[in-house]
Amino acid sequence: MHIEEWLQTIPAVWVCVLVGVVIGIESLGIPLPGEIVLVSAALLSAKGVVDPVWVGVCASAGAIIGDSIGYLIGRKGGQPLFERLGRRFPKHFGPAHLAKAQHYFDRYGVWAVFFGRFIALLRILAGPLAGALRMPYWKFLVANVFGGIAWAGGTTAVIHYLGIVAEKWLKGFSWVGLVAAVVFGLATTWYVKRRASALDKGDLEGVVGSPVDV
Repeated sequence: MHIEEWLQTIPAVWVCVLVGVVIGIESLGIPLPGEIVLVSAALLSAKGVVDPVWVGVCASAGAIIGDSIGYLIGRKGGQPLFERLGRRFPKHFGPAHLAKAQHYFDRYGVWAVFFGRFIALLRILAGPLAGALRMPYWKFLVANVFGGIAWAGGTTAVIHYLGIVAEKWLKGFSWVGLVAAVVFGLATTWYVKRRASALDKGDLEGVVGSPVDV
């Protein structure tokens, strides 16, 4: 079952809570599909299942709180923490991942926290890594708050309005247009298969009705 379909089976208030919880846990440094859950909830808001404002609020709160807890964990655990995570989750916290994340921090400093919300790798590592690198908490907090709101609120708003536009377009799409699209798709598929078959046989001349230079 797709995440969006599963979310429709639970009450609207719990959809928002779930979005905040999943994003919060992901921000602690635990690899979860936070962005997928957020996008799915935003699509549901376009259908009127949940309130987009509350989706954005819960997602922002989860991002900010989760990153702050992740910062404290990283500050307390330091480098040994990442070594343990690397052994346990090599696909997400291997030496190459940590080196790349630290490169972002070394180069961009506090901006890595802000823009890290929009990058899958840094979305998981930003909080713990900022703590381990002893970034001043007030700098981290400012970037964390603005980054979390920009990412969560912006993603919710964009997906919500795109969903509304797409739904209106599909409702206005007549059955004649639908039939035409299906016929066009079948014809295109038939042509591609015929062309591929002709190429396999080496009959290049019969593909387009004229000699082909190769």
